Amino acid sequence: MMTERWGIVGGGLLGMTLAHRLAQKGNQVTLLEGASQLGGLAAPWSLGEIVWDRHYHVTLLSDTYLRSLLAELGLEQEMQWVETRTGFFTDRKLYSMSNTLEFLRFPPLGLLDKLRLGATIFYASKIKNWKRLERIPVADWLERWSGRRTFEKIWLPLLRAKLGESYRETSAAFIWATIRRMYAARRTGLKKEMFGYISGGYARIIARFAEVLVQEQVSLKLSHKVRHVTSAGGGEVVVEFENGRQEHFDQVVLTLPSPVAAHICRGLTEEEQSRLSSIRYQGIICASLLLKQPLADFYITNLTDANFPFTAVIEMSALVDRQHFGGHSLVYLPKYVAPDDPAFSLSDGQLAEIFLGALKRIYPHFQRDDVLCLRVSRVPYVFPIPTLNYSDNLPPIVTSMPGVYIVNSAHIVNGTLNVNETVQLAEAEAVKLLSLPSREKKTAVSDDYTETYCQLVTGP
Repeated sequence: MMTERWGIVGGGLLGMTLAHRLAQKGNQVTLLEGASQLGGLAAPWSLGEIVWDRHYHVTLLSDTYLRSLLAELGLEQEMQWVETRTGFFTDRKLYSMSNTLEFLRFPPLGLLDKLRLGATIFYASKIKNWKRLERIPVADWLERWSGRRTFEKIWLPLLRAKLGESYRETSAAFIWATIRRMYAARRTGLKKEMFGYISGGYARIIARFAEVLVQEQVSLKLSHKVRHVTSAGGGEVVVEFENGRQEHFDQVVLTLPSPVAAHICRGLTEEEQSRLSSIRYQGIICASLLLKQPLADFYITNLTDANFPFTAVIEMSALVDRQHFGGHSLVYLPKYVAPDDPAFSLSDGQLAEIFLGALKRIYPHFQRDDVLCLRVSRVPYVFPIPTLNYSDNLPPIVTSMPGVYIVNSAHIVNGTLNVNETVQLAEAEAVKLLSLPSREKKTAVSDDYTETYCQLVTGP
């Protein structure tokens, strides 16, 4: 296979992993990132003198693709595994639901409700044919298996917290993927959760990954925001940046959210534009708080009351040794919203006032002067909403523009957005991309060319 010039647009872990695999095969790879640092959603930031993940991430024992990549980077042996606990705030009370006994004692649900809830989780964890679940609304499926009371008391608030009113168009494949991943984190049924982290968080992982990419001769270009991508004559792809400068490649992969990629790519068909733009996303507004003292000893506290301004309380310091936070506590307060939600226009001060007031209602001992630092992250496109028949309507990764491909989290069709699924997607697509025709064999997209990629995806 001859060496080709590949451009990867987007320096998150998807783009980094693609660059890694393409470079290993001897290609000339350039990784283009609009921000001033690599990592995307996994990028770190600072809270005062503390540097940790901008958004909350953990590794599960079952995250084999991520753990394999970390082993390649020489980091897997540094993983710290911790048993965590789960809380539920419902009916204005905070409960622990971290083991079987606590589950059986959980007051908001009766015995039959609990049995049906447990059976729903167990049954979902055993389903293999996820495709048929795409045809069933998630609300219908959960109510059928768990019963109306359990659905309204537990499932509905959790669905609304993550999906808003879009839960009505979401398929049952969403809850299947969520349950499957979290169930795999428990060693024995509902008894134990084991989560992992690396000292230094994703700042350490991304820094090491960047070192490896440089060793593989990958050109890392930060603060290079792409304005347009076009196919030129002779099979070349032209990438134009916001400052007007251009670079030419043989092949270009965009890992940006589908609506953004649709806007950047000049030359897509109307059908491609429509399919890319029609993918519905949820964004996130996530507050990071560095506190003098812990709130509780739960890694995650689920909120089933509908009137909270955030989805859950993620206390990272219930998982990560507090020495990494200067002896303090790190808490995330995520709020999942549509990309056009008015909350994106609120200032950090306005959001802080809303969030901290709500936090006091959950933890009466919490005081405003416990807050040492507070920062708010805003990302309009985080994860695609798995609507009914989602995979049937998904745009193909190969586009009608010669040498231009679009692959992003929208192509995770049988999982939920997390780092392991992102790495798995990159590994699978790198194999397919490396098997496509070279520039000399591809001066225009033909039916044979498109069919080649389809066969790589589905088999002959």
